[in-house]
Amino acid sequence: MAFPGSIPSEEAQAASSLLSLFLHFSHSPYTYMWKKPWTSAEGFFIGGGLIVTGLLLELAVGGIDWSAFAWSVNIIVLALFIASVAVMHLFRKRAYVFQFIGTPQAAVPALAYAVILTTVMGLTRQTVNGNWINNMLTFWPFVLIYAYLSVILGTVILKRITHPSHWLRDLSFLLNHMGLFIVLVTATLGSADMQRLKMICATGNPEWRAVDQQDNIVELPLAIELKRFVMEEYDDGSPKRFASDIQILTKTGKNLLATVDVNKPVQVEGWDIYQYGYDTQMGAMSSTSILELVRDPWLPAVYTGICMMLAGALFTFAHGQRRAGRTARRNTHKEEE
Repeated sequence: MAFPGSIPSEEAQAASSLLSLFLHFSHSPYTYMWKKPWTSAEGFFIGGGLIVTGLLLELAVGGIDWSAFAWSVNIIVLALFIASVAVMHLFRKRAYVFQFIGTPQAAVPALAYAVILTTVMGLTRQTVNGNWINNMLTFWPFVLIYAYLSVILGTVILKRITHPSHWLRDLSFLLNHMGLFIVLVTATLGSADMQRLKMICATGNPEWRAVDQQDNIVELPLAIELKRFVMEEYDDGSPKRFASDIQILTKTGKNLLATVDVNKPVQVEGWDIYQYGYDTQMGAMSSTSILELVRDPWLPAVYTGICMMLAGALFTFAHGQRRAGRTARRNTHKEEE
C-alpha cells in the first residue's frame, strides 16, 4: 500500500543517506563552521539543510498542494511572511542568524541552489500530476529554497531602506530587488488563484461550462458561442491557420463579437481566451472549436515587478554612465594640469 508522497525505495535510500551525511557534518568535531563571522560555508550548509528538510517533507506528506493557498489564504500568508521578514530585520542585532541572512555570504549560496534547481526543472519533463523533480513547483526543496531567497531579498531591502547611501544608487538597488521580491512572492502565492480551463464550443450552442486540469466542470461568468470556424490550408492539406469567430456574453451585460486566432487571445473581464484545437476529423468543416480560458488575477503584480526590475536596470546604467562621465572629466583635468 502506497502512502501519500511515497517514492521508489532507491530515492528513499538516497534521501536517507543524504540526511545521514548532513547530520554527520553538522556534528563533526573537525568542522570550522559556526564561528562568527559566518562565511559562505555556513550559507551553503543552511541551503543544504533546507533541501534535506524539503526531501523529508516530500517523503512524509508529498508535494505542496497550492490549491490550499487560494484566496484569501494566500493574502494572509503574504502578510505574515512580510511581517516575519520585518521582525527578522528588527531583531537582527539580537539574533546573529537574522543578521547573517542579509549578507552576500547567505545570498550567493541561496542563489546557487536556486539556479541548480531551476536548471533541473528546465532539463526534466514537468507535468501537472508529476512527482518530485517532474513537478518542481510542488517540490518541497525547490519551494523552500525560493522562500529562503525571498526572505534574503526582503531583509536586504529593509536594510537598504533604513541605511540609505546615494539616492540614485539606492533607487536602482531597490527597484531591482523589490521587483524581484514581488515577482517571486506573487507568482508563487498567486498560482493558487490561476485558472486554466478548456471549453468545447459548438456552432449555434452557447456554452458557459469548461473543465479544469483535473477534469472538474467549472461554470463561468460568461458564455461563448461559436459562429464560424475558419481554417486555411497549405497545398498538401495541412493546416496553415485556424481560428474561431465567436460571440461572448457576460453576466455584466457585455455582448462581444471577436475572432480568436492561434497565439492571439481575446481578453474579456480578466479572462484570456485562446484558440486551442478543433475537430481534427472534420478539418476545415469542423463545427466545434476547443478554446482555452486562462485567468490569473495576480499577473498584474508580476508584471509590476518585472517593470520595476527593468526600471532598476535603466537607473543602474544611468548611474554607471554618470560615474564614467565624472571619471573622464577628472582625467581630462589632470592631463591639462
